[in-house]
Amino acid sequence: MCHDDQKSINVDDSPGFYAIDHYGFPRAGADDPVDPEEYYPAYLQSERFQRFGYHTEELRGGFHWVTSAGYDAAFVVTEAGVIAIDAPPTLGENMLAAIEEVTDLPVTHVIYSHWHSDHIGAASVFGPDVEIIAHRITKELLERFPDPKRPVPTTVFDTEFVLEVGGARLELSYKGENHCPGNIFIYAPQQKVLTAVDILSPGSATFMHCDASQNITGWYEAHAQILEYDFDFFVGGHHMHYGTREQVKLCVEYFADILEGATAAVERFGRSDALVDILAGAGDLRTFVGVENWINSMANHTTRHVLEKKTSDGRLWWERLAGVSTQTKYHAYTVLESIRLERPRPDYRLRGENPPAFQT
Repeated sequence: MCHDDQKSINVDDSPGFYAIDHYGFPRAGADDPVDPEEYYPAYLQSERFQRFGYHTEELRGGFHWVTSAGYDAAFVVTEAGVIAIDAPPTLGENMLAAIEEVTDLPVTHVIYSHWHSDHIGAASVFGPDVEIIAHRITKELLERFPDPKRPVPTTVFDTEFVLEVGGARLELSYKGENHCPGNIFIYAPQQKVLTAVDILSPGSATFMHCDASQNITGWYEAHAQILEYDFDFFVGGHHMHYGTREQVKLCVEYFADILEGATAAVERFGRSDALVDILAGAGDLRTFVGVENWINSMANHTTRHVLEKKTSDGRLWWERLAGVSTQTKYHAYTVLESIRLERPRPDYRLRGENPPAFQT
């Protein structure tokens, strides 16, 4: 389990790596708890996946999920053509191959979940004649930072947009900045499939720092917004699985525990006396080391809270979700910083009171 004192760092002298005996982060090792066995789906071992590097499933009513086992996307087959949702480079032309397996109809529409290249950086494979739909902010960002592999959207919206093609209906919504500005919800009401990218990853913790999200308060708000939808299937943009509602609720529970632990850590270590003790221990001329230890103390406190807490079914998190033993420390840091920066401050220094930790 994680303790407040820092874990020792192993030096890696292998070619291509810098020794990190004094700097940087320790690399995860074999002593970390293994991921739950059920996290790894059977398709990973299939001859087809081993050969081509992708897997696709029809979720319901022409809505298909496609994955490279790291990134995922989707497409909807309609009577008038195909609607593609995202185009990760890790799938690339395999998106076209997956579509061609089930229909001869062309791709007529592409929906961008958001502007990040790891999710739409292969959109050019659909050719120049498709209609590309996205939030207005996504278009503005792609015009500001051009990329020929991410063609600029041709249709934009601000709050709500309904796409109806060949008997299929997709409801697009923007509820404010979360993972990044312009990140949207894509809902297929007929099939009860919700796509919300870079918010939650079914079966696992997200990638570090809450999936590199920019507005953590908005990102947490998106957890509740996801559960407001009536969905049976969830496409999250990452990892090995599409999700069920129960899997999504499990991810929400995990991040609720991180918020709980981070809030307690900020309350405990945010006191002026705690900060003074940590800074004083670093020495007057090593203030940045002291500040680092202050942040580390809060992050370690949060990590211990999460990894040692029994979850709703009595098991620990590493027994239920993949990646928590390595990712929780990063999520802890990000969430506690969002508490300090984005949430209301409990108080402020009064005139003539609470002198600073160091005085000259």
